[in-house]
Amino acid sequence: MDITQLVQDITARLRQESERGQVADYIPPLACIAPDKFGIAVVLDDGSLHCAGDADEPFSIQSISKVFALTLALGSVGDQLWNRVGREPSGSAFNSIVQLESEHGIPRNPFINAGAIVVTDVLLGHLEPREAIGQMLRFVRELAGDDTILIDESVARAEQETGFTNMALANYMRAFGNVHGDVAKVLGTYFHFCALAMSCRQLAMAGRFLMDEGRVEGRRIVTGRRARRINALMMSCGHYDNSGDFAYRIGLPGKSGVGGGILCVAPGVASIAVWSPGLNASGNSHLGQRALEMLVQRTGWSVFEARRA
Repeated sequence: MDITQLVQDITARLRQESERGQVADYIPPLACIAPDKFGIAVVLDDGSLHCAGDADEPFSIQSISKVFALTLALGSVGDQLWNRVGREPSGSAFNSIVQLESEHGIPRNPFINAGAIVVTDVLLGHLEPREAIGQMLRFVRELAGDDTILIDESVARAEQETGFTNMALANYMRAFGNVHGDVAKVLGTYFHFCALAMSCRQLAMAGRFLMDEGRVEGRRIVTGRRARRINALMMSCGHYDNSGDFAYRIGLPGKSGVGGGILCVAPGVASIAVWSPGLNASGNSHLGQRALEMLVQRTGWSVFEARRA
């Protein structure tokens, strides 16, 4: 199958769509992004890269950064992390505070905002904020093989100025003893993680370690077991209260962000990144999900697709 032609066909088809979703307007810099943007990049296990549309335009990856933060935290404290964060789908919005009270300040999973704030607190257990932010930046650059990846400081500042719900989540968990560090430092670091700016090409490259049993070009990043478990969490929890529908329609581990990006993994086959800033009602890219559904239908890459010798 000609993957380059396929991603070009998908891009051409989606360019004609009139329904594009709603751009996230509660973070001012994201509200300025043109809704007609669309990019897609696919890295295959043979190393070939196939791009179309606005695949080289950087965008704010937002909650996709939680995948990389989780990977770093597991490398730092291992399975001790699960004493402070659960591994179950939330069934609630990404910034919901409701479950924290009944579950004593333990977030359902590391991909909702509360869970990612705890993960950030874990990373700050032995680092200052500047060091943790630098560690994250070095890690994604290493994964993508691209030193030009940056953090958009204007997005980080805007999140700091408008992130009142995240402040409430962090302080609530602090009251339960599940945020140990200074709340302001934890949130400042978390906002900088979310403000990572990457293109589809860079993001697909950064996801290769989850495609290839924890390796990048033969170099071990995490164990195969850990890569499989991160993929499992992406499948069950990567799209908030839309995770079940995403698994039903697409059948691949994935993680979305309100910047309109989605990182998706076909284990052993491909690392995929799509971007379109218009979001559906669950806060996931409307055209991004459409593109992934079309891609899987044409390729049979769903993990639920039968593989026969």
